[in-house]
Amino acid sequence: MRHKLSITIGEDTILQIRDALRNKNYRNKSHFFEIAAINLLEKEVLK
Repeated sequence: MRHKLSITIGEDTILQIRDALRNKNYRNKSHFFEIAAINLLEKEVLK
């Protein structure tokens, strides 16, 4: 099941995300944030 979220981020951050999307590393912003969340959660668990 997927859940819709709304977030607010800084201009510099969104520009970097758009660059990553243009480089085709991610399918879309949702995919980018899902991968980022997974990576952060894995990092926190390994602490």
